[in-house]
Amino acid sequence: MASLTVLSSIVALTAVPAAEARNDGSVEAVLAGRGYKAAVVQLEREHDRIVEDIVKLTEIPAPPFKEAARAAAYRDMLKQAGLENVEIDAEGNVMGVYRGTAAAGGPVIVLAAHLDTVFPEGTKVTVRRDGTRLYAPGIGDDTRSLAVLLAYARAMKANAIRTKSDILFVGNVGEEGPGDLRGVRYLFTRGAYKDRVETFVSMDGTDASRIVSGGVGSKRYRVTYKGPGGHSYGAFGLVNPMVAMSQTVVDFYKLAVPKSPKTTYAASVTGGGTSVNSIPNEVFTEFDMRSEDPAELAKVEKRFVEIVHASVDGENGGRDTREGKVSAELKLIGDRPAGSTSPTADIVRIATGVIRAHGMRPSPSFSSTDSNLPMSLGIPAITIGSGGTGGRAHSLDEWIDVEKGASVRGMSVGLGILLVAAGVE
Repeated sequence: MASLTVLSSIVALTAVPAAEARNDGSVEAVLAGRGYKAAVVQLEREHDRIVEDIVKLTEIPAPPFKEAARAAAYRDMLKQAGLENVEIDAEGNVMGVYRGTAAAGGPVIVLAAHLDTVFPEGTKVTVRRDGTRLYAPGIGDDTRSLAVLLAYARAMKANAIRTKSDILFVGNVGEEGPGDLRGVRYLFTRGAYKDRVETFVSMDGTDASRIVSGGVGSKRYRVTYKGPGGHSYGAFGLVNPMVAMSQTVVDFYKLAVPKSPKTTYAASVTGGGTSVNSIPNEVFTEFDMRSEDPAELAKVEKRFVEIVHASVDGENGGRDTREGKVSAELKLIGDRPAGSTSPTADIVRIATGVIRAHGMRPSPSFSSTDSNLPMSLGIPAITIGSGGTGGRAHSLDEWIDVEKGASVRGMSVGLGILLVAAGVE
């Protein structure tokens, strides 16, 4: 049977050097334990159901700030999985508790996946299947992970797995783009569990060998340039806000940034103006700045603000201001804090050990995920993949492959990480 093949290969690979995991050898103990083995078998046995959950959730649209329909469905699914205290909080996050044996009200381990997708309202989200590949916007980022969380909860319940810590399963809102991490921001600053989270694991994407232990911070601005406007011929010579905007972009792109820590910037969205024969009275551009290092990000942001003001001053000093001056309004539209989790942190060591135990090579990386927020607060956090393979994220032809063997092996990694972190008894 395939289940025995997958399980035996996992068990055979559980001899992980203690230096690569916890010193007490808990990775080996958990992966060789009855509960983990039984749960892996169940993941394989109900693989078709997991695929059905992926399809069901994918076909419920969840544009930024409009995740409510998917959240309601996910709440019901968490209840069916047997979790306790299932609720939707004031920000729209869905959560449920798998109770551990420790005293109520103690530390919790969070396992989260995000409900939202990048796609606007009206995007067709019907899943198309071609062999073992499923195609639909948002199916891999991050709907597959939502279904895998459900599968973990069911497998743990069905096999009466006892953990020391409570596990909080979360489907959070606002991870993508304009959401600006609003879901996890609420969870850690205002939510009912904000002072109880000791470890945070985000599941995002498919690559089960990846460990995101560094959070790429970002600052995003929408700059609106205003001026008196006028007829392109009759008012020729008046100040033009588009010139100031253009100069900002040109000068910004002269800015030198380090390759390590990787630091980037972009002028990304623009618009405005009235007609081809008018000097515009208002135009805008949106800018994105990112860095693995908070200090470097702060340097880029400071220089960007200086460039905006200098561009405005240059235009006001170089053209006629008799009808008014050009001005610039800077609005911060995105603020993701940078951060990192130490390679020596328990959760990183656990993830490294479990991944290697499954015959994979751990791939530490930096990215911008829900883990940024807890990292910035000093809470150990990582982001991992939910298994299988996928591609074309953030595109209309996004896909995942649900071939059973690779899918179960990948899911087994996340389950092992979760159980070791929560302390199986």
